[in-house]
Amino acid sequence: MFRSRRVSAYLAPALALTAVVITTVATRIPQPAWAESEDLRRRYAFDRQALTSIPVRGYQEQRRVSPVVEHISTWMSALGAAVALGDVDGNGRADDQCLTDPRTDTITVAPVAGGARYAPFVLEPGPLPYDPRTTAPMGCLPGDFNRDGHLDLVTYYWGRTPVLFQRDPGAAPGRPAYVPQEIADRSERWYTDSILSTDVDGDGHLDLIVGNYFPDGARLLDPAATEDPLMQMQDSMSRAYNGGTNRVYLGGPGDAGTGTVRFTEVPGALPTDAARAWTLAIGAHDFTGDLLPELYFANDFGPDRFFVNRSSPGQVRLELVEGKGGFTVPKSKNLGRDSFKGMSVDFADMDGDGHTDLFVSNITSEYGLMESHFAWHHTGRTGDLADGVAPFTDRSEELGLARSGWGWDAKFGDFDNDGVPELIQTLGFTPGENSLWPQVAELAMANDDVLHELSTWMRHTPGWQLAEDRDDAFYVRGPDGRWANLSAVAGLDDGPMSRGVATADVDADGRLDFAIANQWAESELFLNRGQAAHRSLNLRLLLPPAGAPAGPTVASRAADNQGTRGSPAIGATATLRLPDGRTVAGQVDGGNGHSSVRSPELHFGLGDLPADQRLTVRLDWRDRQGQIHHRDVAVGPGRWTILLGE
Repeated sequence: MFRSRRVSAYLAPALALTAVVITTVATRIPQPAWAESEDLRRRYAFDRQALTSIPVRGYQEQRRVSPVVEHISTWMSALGAAVALGDVDGNGRADDQCLTDPRTDTITVAPVAGGARYAPFVLEPGPLPYDPRTTAPMGCLPGDFNRDGHLDLVTYYWGRTPVLFQRDPGAAPGRPAYVPQEIADRSERWYTDSILSTDVDGDGHLDLIVGNYFPDGARLLDPAATEDPLMQMQDSMSRAYNGGTNRVYLGGPGDAGTGTVRFTEVPGALPTDAARAWTLAIGAHDFTGDLLPELYFANDFGPDRFFVNRSSPGQVRLELVEGKGGFTVPKSKNLGRDSFKGMSVDFADMDGDGHTDLFVSNITSEYGLMESHFAWHHTGRTGDLADGVAPFTDRSEELGLARSGWGWDAKFGDFDNDGVPELIQTLGFTPGENSLWPQVAELAMANDDVLHELSTWMRHTPGWQLAEDRDDAFYVRGPDGRWANLSAVAGLDDGPMSRGVATADVDADGRLDFAIANQWAESELFLNRGQAAHRSLNLRLLLPPAGAPAGPTVASRAADNQGTRGSPAIGATATLRLPDGRTVAGQVDGGNGHSSVRSPELHFGLGDLPADQRLTVRLDWRDRQGQIHHRDVAVGPGRWTILLGE
């Protein structure tokens, strides 16, 4: 076992004390009495089926890496599984996958849950430069970036810059084909773990926020790179600012005649400590009601960052805000001042008070880093944002969401349609026969002056496990407001190490399904077969294709009609007024979280509402020119397509 003498000698007493503390606090949270109900198994029942992965170059069990990082090859091979769900073939349903599989080092597009509508295919960047020996795909982001009414696909990698696969308008109907083009204006080695699409500057065009991890230019996947002066690990466990550069790219209207979209990088859009953080996830949500998205960066090895958006068309202006502490609030429970290991972020009203909250995955393993996840509860004081204060307090302990293990992606969704969201969280790091926790504990207490040096890192090769004993979490909110992890009830108690989760109603039956992207194992789709007698409302909010004549806003029950073509209205808000006086809201998601992407459809559980109940939905959105519109639309339970016009 390799260990650095520079850090081992003076840490032995601290390690002994750490062992005592960990033994004392490592306890399992007991399940509440309501969690034992047999009714829960009927409400949360899922059928599992494998997602499609095409082994173009065969299968592998671990990545080839540079000799410089060979002693931590398993650590370097621990990311890359991702899945997105959406409507690739234009049939009106979110029944297509874009799966990133480390076993095959491919990104496979294929139909799910409904037969062979088209032949599965792999997104290969050629004729663009691409060397599979030194590059690994890490994820896929759907979005209509050229505004022609068809989904394009952005793919991102370790080892090169992202690629936009633009839908080929000449492809036969129902047989999607794509043409790759570069997004960045220069060829570099990036290590991208998250890309988000949103309209940052409010000009009506989709932009991209790129979250990078390892330092730009490093050659960590190049087996021929025996030396690499650019390769460093983080320079701190709590304040690391030497990662790859996070970037903001503004989208444009596209070239006349070709529809090809161009992206322009905005230099200095993020302050240095946010631009060079080790980012694993990005989230966008409009908290101020101006249809400009606020941005949350979940960062490994250091504080997360929350920005209020003050941008205008062509001008990006993001103002950093932080939580307001107090005598009883630990520093790391103060938004923007934490020292935790941010892995994912998602948004929902967690306690039913009418305000949108945030959930952030961190590392909370019992035998390692005793931190916590964040359940950032909105205080309701949105006006605090104008004063530079983030109106959130962490309530993870009182809500039962503080600890589950080594957390990754997390997504909210109402899977039993009762009007209360559930939360799925992927967990675990690496399997093996021998525990690496003692060495990780030693590393975590290393001096920041030496931590970035590869020679100080323990050996993490096949056979050494970290946090493999936790199943994916399926959190359900109980009658007392606390959440309980019902992973066994939902059938998530026997899975491998996982990284990403995506949600969609793939079979259009009114029940929300989900997909799990597993690391070094087969990924799966979970089809909802729950027996809760509740209804739902599913909204596809579409902007008309660019160049189409402007018309009125039209709501239609023909949600599966291929003739209704348009672009998902990323960032649009739907506020639903319920008969009992409550309001619930949702915003169209452009890729929140770590690596995996939910469908851009909005799903609302309606509980026991009658089938003929009429509901009013308030819609707020920006059109193709960035102009803001508001409209009330009458709908009922079921699936609706709403074409957003004048």
